[in-house]
Amino acid sequence: QVQLVESGGGLVQPGGSLRLSCAASGNIASNNPMGWYRQAPGKQRELVADITSGGSTNYADSVKGRFTISRDKAKNTVYLQMNSLKPEDTAVYYCKARRFGLDYWGKGTLVTVSS
Repeated sequence: QVQLVESGGGLVQPGGSLRLSCAASGNIASNNPMGWYRQAPGKQRELVADITSGGSTNYADSVKGRFTISRDKAKNTVYLQMNSLKPEDTAVYYCKARRFGLDYWGKGTLVTVSS
């Protein structure tokens, strides 16, 4: 059974930073393709950043230069470092992993950027 557990969300002021973590367990390894998505109230879920099995990364234009996706294979964990946060970054952030063509999702962690 695949399990993805996100953590690290919370309330932060504009310009602040947060680091999200996604711990993978079960039949998922951190070198599977993985990504971070987010869904703001009233909006569709969107890709924030992803990382391939080979380590290549991809970012949404709205977060380029501010967010960094990375992984620790020993801990089977993927991270999203978020800097220079803006109010428009407020959303529930979800971790996704892909294995044999199937997508697995975590339950999400809420990030609120507000003064």
